[in-house]
Amino acid sequence: MINTPKEILSIWINNGKNKAALSPLKMILLGILAGMFIGFGCHVFVLATVSEVTAVTKLIGAALFPVGLMMVIFCGAELFTGNNLMTLALMNGDITVTQMLKNWGLVYLGNLIGSVLLAFLLAKSGLYPEAAAARAMAVASSKAAMPFAEAVIRGILCNILVVLACWFQAGAKEMAGKILAVWFPIMLFVFAGFEHSVANMTYIPLGMFLGADVSVGAFLLGNLIPVTIGNLIGGALFIPAVYTLCYQK
Repeated sequence: MINTPKEILSIWINNGKNKAALSPLKMILLGILAGMFIGFGCHVFVLATVSEVTAVTKLIGAALFPVGLMMVIFCGAELFTGNNLMTLALMNGDITVTQMLKNWGLVYLGNLIGSVLLAFLLAKSGLYPEAAAARAMAVASSKAAMPFAEAVIRGILCNILVVLACWFQAGAKEMAGKILAVWFPIMLFVFAGFEHSVANMTYIPLGMFLGADVSVGAFLLGNLIPVTIGNLIGGALFIPAVYTLCYQK
């Protein structure tokens, strides 16, 4: 009923080869979709925690958030953080560094375009009256003001869980199992307060569009860059290196 870790490794090596073979246009377009899909999860998390941020409201928001990655994986889209597992194919000798970086760069750009586009549409949708707008602005401000080292560490921890969710679902052979495999690790990272670069491409611009006192420089230097560095360490280096060592070599 399930694939073994060694079989999952083979699946993800093949996934890496397929992702590297995508055309640049497909990388960007599917990246735009993934940015929007993850952004939908951000939207419901903000709305779930509008009235008061308690353990219960945070858990509700965290339980709703994983639908974004479910759509990325099952509907077909390209997400930078999940694609960090392409290093498995690189370490196996099936793709080159250039192919991997090309995918990461174009997908990251697509994720950013899709996330900011969704953030703009949400800000203009009328779904953010006074309380909701205040909550979205507070989220954006707190993320942009995070110390660099903390943002990197939270990014590392986040993408360990995100790539494990991607890895985990490849172990299931039917849809229900795959959904559960995605749901719990993603819910865990959101509830734990870890930092996801693509999610923050929606969270922070949404707050900015609604009036948060956050500059583009604060968005990029205060959050997006350090979180992306952390995501790469956790998702592209740590997990792939350990699993390649343990199940391939």
